[in-house]
Amino acid sequence: MKHIQRANRINASPSPSTRRIARCMAAVLLSASLAGTALAAQPDPAKTRAYIDRAWTTLTRSMDDCASLTDEKVATRPVLYVPAQWPITAQLSQIGKRCNVDVRPLPKVIDKLGDIDATKLPVQGLLYLPHPYVVPGGFFNEMYGWDSYFITLGLVADHRLDLARDMVENHLFEVQYYGGVLNANRTYYLSRSQPPFLTAMMVALLDDPASFPNAQAKRAWLEKAYPLAVRNHDIWTRPEHRAGDTGLARYYDLGSGPVLEAQNSSFYNGVIKWLIAHPAQNPGYLLKGAEHPDDAEAARLASTSCDVRTSKVCAGDWVDGYRLTADYYHGDRAMRESGFDTNFHFGPFGGSTHHYAAVDLNALLYRYELDLRDFALQLGKTADAERWSQAAAARKAAMNKYLWRPESGMYRDYDFIAGKPSDAPYLTTFYPLWAGAASKQQAAAVRGKLSIFELKGGLAMDNRPAGVQWNSPFGWAPTNWLAVKGLDDYGFHDDAQRIARKFDATIDRSFAADGTIREKYNMALGNADVKVSAGYSQNVIGFGWTNAVYLKMKEVLNEAPGKSSAADKAPATAP
Repeated sequence: MKHIQRANRINASPSPSTRRIARCMAAVLLSASLAGTALAAQPDPAKTRAYIDRAWTTLTRSMDDCASLTDEKVATRPVLYVPAQWPITAQLSQIGKRCNVDVRPLPKVIDKLGDIDATKLPVQGLLYLPHPYVVPGGFFNEMYGWDSYFITLGLVADHRLDLARDMVENHLFEVQYYGGVLNANRTYYLSRSQPPFLTAMMVALLDDPASFPNAQAKRAWLEKAYPLAVRNHDIWTRPEHRAGDTGLARYYDLGSGPVLEAQNSSFYNGVIKWLIAHPAQNPGYLLKGAEHPDDAEAARLASTSCDVRTSKVCAGDWVDGYRLTADYYHGDRAMRESGFDTNFHFGPFGGSTHHYAAVDLNALLYRYELDLRDFALQLGKTADAERWSQAAAARKAAMNKYLWRPESGMYRDYDFIAGKPSDAPYLTTFYPLWAGAASKQQAAAVRGKLSIFELKGGLAMDNRPAGVQWNSPFGWAPTNWLAVKGLDDYGFHDDAQRIARKFDATIDRSFAADGTIREKYNMALGNADVKVSAGYSQNVIGFGWTNAVYLKMKEVLNEAPGKSSAADKAPATAP
């Protein structure tokens, strides 16, 4: 994908296609000029920093920017959906005319995630957001869920507090009008969320003294935001998101069958071909089926696989007499909610994600519940605070029971269907440190496993190469940051700084090579040479969370010695 240059706000009325061409041409020229100067360049943090400064504007979108309303995945005229209870104002109508976009209300008021079945909409479209937002990179025009937490950290670190507040308020708007923080603001994401960082975003904003004009304004904002943060937490305690009787949560998309954003069957047919070629590694994701089933078989497939009569992608998901099971599709959708798409950690192509109480999700929810406790205390809601304190304590106890593996000194995802922990390490073992859920002993044990993940360029996802982007040797800004922050908070400052230095050196080195910042990196080589053989293969330019984490790593490298740590408050051993 090319790096998109955001156009300025529109006063004239060029066509959306003209604006897209202009923006792409500007991006090409910008990338070419950057790359040209980088060919013989040595790594220079000042140049990396200058790129990041420009990128915030490049990656910013808004509803009054016609080029922000397009969707590369949809060939029809763009549609902008507004909440059902909202009127189509004169301003929205004007945007529709000027941008050649169909502005229409959603068919019903949404109370909770999944209330609208996006397959029943006449056409997919963008969901309205009231404020500007920063997208990850590439051709993205939508605001993504967990990307936005790291982007917000970067915006706060870069003192762009108005835009940081816009990001947080857009997420609160999603909760109020679309049922929860979404994978992204597209109708085809109305059935799933993403890793729950909403309260952490709020904390990042609230902790900066310059975010609000005074204490009264800060409290008034929190009074409005708190109930929405609670409502978003409700997503993860619904029956669909419960990991059996463990007391823990799982990822789960409320839809079924192939995801709506899939434009064709190429991804799913690649999965089928791989499973046919690797029968010993097939967990049972395949079933026999006709390429052109008759009515009786089609009816059976609607429950055992997917509905070939209503989904062209489903109908095309067929190779050499095989189709994918309904359970695989649930796992595929859950994998996308997790953000780890595509991985082989939760089964081939992540197809068993929904069978696991995941370490990352439950660590995030533990932190979320402690944040809600703190918000409640600030607002004088003592009963609420006690409830959230108890919820966090119960989750921590369940994490120690099911996720902590003392024999390996690591947290491991728990397969509650099979009744056993994962046998594979994953970088998310550091999430409980970031969340403050580990004891001193547990944190020290996890820290002792750094050699499993640490390579030349930073931390890889695991030590099991699988040819997909969320396995070794690839590493990502968000997981590197959460590990570094967790280590630093528990007093392992030397480790945190060493990894921060490696990560930022990888970004500087890669930027010097081609003048871009990417979404992921090859940690074995310490550069952006990412070759993926299965699943998604692009290494998108931008890139919001990488830019942000680069800045946050600099803060770790520049921090004063002797800082206090979470280890001072943590119990010595797990209960």
